[in-house]
Amino acid sequence: MRVLRLSEACLEQTLAHLRGVYPEEGVGLWLGRVGRIERVLPLRNVHPTPWLRYRAEPQAVLRALRGAEAEGMELLAIYHSHPHGPAEPSSTDVAEAYWRVPYVIFDLKRGVYRAYRLPEGEEVGIELL
Repeated sequence: MRVLRLSEACLEQTLAHLRGVYPEEGVGLWLGRVGRIERVLPLRNVHPTPWLRYRAEPQAVLRALRGAEAEGMELLAIYHSHPHGPAEPSSTDVAEAYWRVPYVIFDLKRGVYRAYRLPEGEEVGIELL
């Protein structure tokens, strides 16, 4: 099982973003090297019903990936929130899992977060540094 290594600072940045867009679902990218998250990149949720689902603006994702590559980083995970839980993938999350990276889901109600390989549903560890 692959493990993502996450600093307290990156976790706090992620939580600040997700709490800031509550009650909508927040979405963003975790970028870094060799499984260690070095940068949190919040994205705008452009889904027509952002309180139910998320969709990152495609051009913003491409710009972020190009910038990360230029700095020698890669996309390590995609995070999003379930404002009222649970920290488990919904059927929509599974159906729309296009990227081959872990998807990290934050349950803001319970303060829990978990990572999954989708569409398989295999849980991925997160080591807090």
